[in-house]
Amino acid sequence: MSILSALSSKKEAKKVSSSLKDFLENFSIEVMPRTASKIENFNEILPQNTRVYIAHIEGVPIDEMVQTAKRISSEGFDVMPHFPARIIKDKNQLEDWINRYQGEAGIDQALLLAGGVSQPHGVYESSMQLVESELFEKYNFKHLHFAGHPEGNKDIDNDGSNKNVEAALSWKQKFKERTDLNIALTTQFCFEAEPVIEWANSLTSNGIDIPVHIGVAGPAKLQTLIKFSIAWFTFSHWEALMLMPLG
Repeated sequence: MSILSALSSKKEAKKVSSSLKDFLENFSIEVMPRTASKIENFNEILPQNTRVYIAHIEGVPIDEMVQTAKRISSEGFDVMPHFPARIIKDKNQLEDWINRYQGEAGIDQALLLAGGVSQPHGVYESSMQLVESELFEKYNFKHLHFAGHPEGNKDIDNDGSNKNVEAALSWKQKFKERTDLNIALTTQFCFEAEPVIEWANSLTSNGIDIPVHIGVAGPAKLQTLIKFSIAWFTFSHWEALMLMPLG
């Protein structure tokens, strides 16, 4: 249905608006420490208890990440920092990050992803290895989200297939079935609905019932969206997402 045809009927417009409202209910946003620092008070732009993901880009010190998490959490929001496996050196460093997020900022949730780094900095290459450390259970985390890839991921399957992505989804489904943690998939933002719908339907067909949180681009100028659509072909999806500005 086109926008014009939807607006041609008040009844249809009301139906579309209701569906859109349901889709956006309990939305979340993602920030980086440097973009978060430009927001004087998140309460001025977000409803209380909104989930705020904090992207961890290679090179950003953990001190800066923890301080950002602490500040946003203190303002009344559910903070979910990224844990990019390939920039974490070893189990000791992973435990240090988890301990600091929890001890200093009261964090009990995390988004786990491989990360858009071609060469791992240490022993971890995938989000599944982070889970297998059992450190998130040790520190009583409640929510773990994984990256979802409706359009595939060349960092994981460089041959253009989805073989490794699909194997990882199967592993995560089995993990969901044996854990008390709340598990979900959070996708990159996409520019078309069809690939996301096809992907979500394929999950169901393959017995994957992990809840899915769909990523969409935030409010931005047309030229900004064009810039990031071009970046899609240069960076991995998550690198482009991390570059996307807030608001």
